[in-house]
Amino acid sequence: MQDHGRPADGCAGASDFAGVLILAGCAVWALIAAMGRPARPEGVLLAVLAVAAGYACGRIAGSLLPVAATAAAGLAGFGLACASPYGLTGHEGAGAGQLTLATGAVCCAAWAAPRALRPALWLLSTAITLTALVAGSTAGSVASGAVLVCSLTAARHRHRLPALAACALIAAVAVGGTWAVAKDAVPGGLPPALRAHLTEHRIRLWQDAARIGETDPLRGAGPDRFGELSPAAAQPQGPEAKPHSAPLQQAAGQGLPGVVLLGAAFAWMLHALWRSPRPTPVVLTAAATLTALAVVSCLGNALSFSQITAGAGLLAGLATARLNDDPGAVP
Repeated sequence: MQDHGRPADGCAGASDFAGVLILAGCAVWALIAAMGRPARPEGVLLAVLAVAAGYACGRIAGSLLPVAATAAAGLAGFGLACASPYGLTGHEGAGAGQLTLATGAVCCAAWAAPRALRPALWLLSTAITLTALVAGSTAGSVASGAVLVCSLTAARHRHRLPALAACALIAAVAVGGTWAVAKDAVPGGLPPALRAHLTEHRIRLWQDAARIGETDPLRGAGPDRFGELSPAAAQPQGPEAKPHSAPLQQAAGQGLPGVVLLGAAFAWMLHALWRSPRPTPVVLTAAATLTALAVVSCLGNALSFSQITAGAGLLAGLATARLNDDPGAVP
């Protein structure tokens, strides 16, 4: 199948350089936001390191073993989700994130594999989705199912840019919707069924995060200080040190620049996928997976776990790796 919509080779270096600048900016801004306060930027620094390490490992492994490495990453993610001490339903953000990444990695492996191997990999990705459903992980089953459906239809898209733009739009809507709920600004009010699913406790956490972020829009209150500043976090029905929403956590801890840097990191991954030399179905499957993870992270604490941030970087690296037999590969 001809791969339309892929930019000409020779621009990958600029994308990688932009990624280095963005990740460095995330680390530096976390230190600036923590300066002069009893804040703890170590979590942010660990997340940045996990993304960078995962991306580098993905680029290397994907260039050497594009099918085996991607399938192994999916199996490893699924195994971690099943072996987690919290279970598939506990800490829903982490469980849902692992299941989503596992499904996406296996689907990417299916598109990269020879046709004879694809049915087995499609069955494996379906099994991961059904496991999430049977285990009762609502977010995990919905996100994994969405990734599977998007991957199965990825071959119909010859131009990757419109699909990647749609992914960016979906992530932006998720961020805007979360902020609207936190500010009680949803037109017509939040539907009772959705409110019950989110729970009143989580909505109060979001409201506290928005309020804390507004006190200092430039630097926030400092990384990892939400637990000590949020009244909802101290309530006995669900003590939490995180607001269960990555953009709101960034706003509370690092102000608006922290939110912008988080969005820039996601945009960089989409840009790297746009310039990827891999086939479009692989690229769009990875983009759908990262978008589903972005939505899950808006509604939960997925990005607070290093295995999730490392997994996201690994998947992006695998989907942007240049194969060794590619004539444009660097020796």
